Amino acid sequence: MIIYADEKYQDEEALIKKDSRIFIAGHNGLVGNAILRLLRKEGFNNLIVADKETLDLRDQSKTRLFFRNKNLEYVILAAARVGGILANNKKRAQFLHDNLNIQNNVIYNSHVFGVKKLLFFGSSCIYPRLAKQPLKEESLLTGPLEQTNEGYAIAKIAGLKLCQYYYKQYGDNFVSIMPTNLYGPNDNFDANTSHVIPALISKFHNAKIQSFKEVKIWGTGKALREFLYVDDLAEAVLFVLININAKRINDMGLSHLNIGSSEEISIMNLTFLIKDIVGYDGRITFDTTMPDGTPRKLLDCTILESMGWKSKVSLSSGIKELYNWYKTRFQF
Repeated sequence: MIIYADEKYQDEEALIKKDSRIFIAGHNGLVGNAILRLLRKEGFNNLIVADKETLDLRDQSKTRLFFRNKNLEYVILAAARVGGILANNKKRAQFLHDNLNIQNNVIYNSHVFGVKKLLFFGSSCIYPRLAKQPLKEESLLTGPLEQTNEGYAIAKIAGLKLCQYYYKQYGDNFVSIMPTNLYGPNDNFDANTSHVIPALISKFHNAKIQSFKEVKIWGTGKALREFLYVDDLAEAVLFVLININAKRINDMGLSHLNIGSSEEISIMNLTFLIKDIVGYDGRITFDTTMPDGTPRKLLDCTILESMGWKSKVSLSSGIKELYNWYKTRFQF
């Protein structure tokens, strides 16, 4: 499945091999687990992981010792404190503090210990709340952020800038990518911290098995969102690892690359889509006293697509796959 772009895009400075020492930070999470599964499938045989109990990436000394002992060649920084609109809004200090510590420790030690290539994950929430759509990479820092997830967004902006500055100052091959909203196997279904798709799946499934007559949804339903199946993202990660280096991104005057599906849907239509997939037949009401978040978030993925990568999984197909995984995982 490994995809090579045109030769002019291939990253000869950090040619990845099947036995390269690759550290996947956050391998138990939604993103990290998908990457781990794909790399194993593709025959990479020297993958390095560490549970939170073994390595707290917020701890500077422990992170430094880990890097010193492991002789890492590649780092995929998928570890982060994440959550939906409720968690982001109520725990802004923790989201900012924890994510700054995680990424600062990993990026700094990748520099100190000579990692060949680092891949850092941002989020589409880094863009201004009312930026022109679709969101181009150069829209970064052109206006105010969405207040409900400002803490998380500021941390991610700091991380991608740190990667860019290590390239500019030292020539480090640190690449940042900005995925759109993600969903898929190993997602978080906790009612207080989950994102919209797993939250709706869980809500409708519980309502179905308990025969609830009504389900209430936050907001007006008018907000527009783009979603990417996490296995699609994993393939994009491998594509970037093989083909794209920091020099090419910076030569374009950018600090990062967008990754998305280019498939947009309103929260209202998403709600009814998931309702139908789950098979819930009760009423839906929208609580308009609750926030919608950013009105619209659609990424312009022209640059990455022009290099040879494009998403494959449709939203409907992806949600069906996730619902089947959910039922199997939670033994429904």
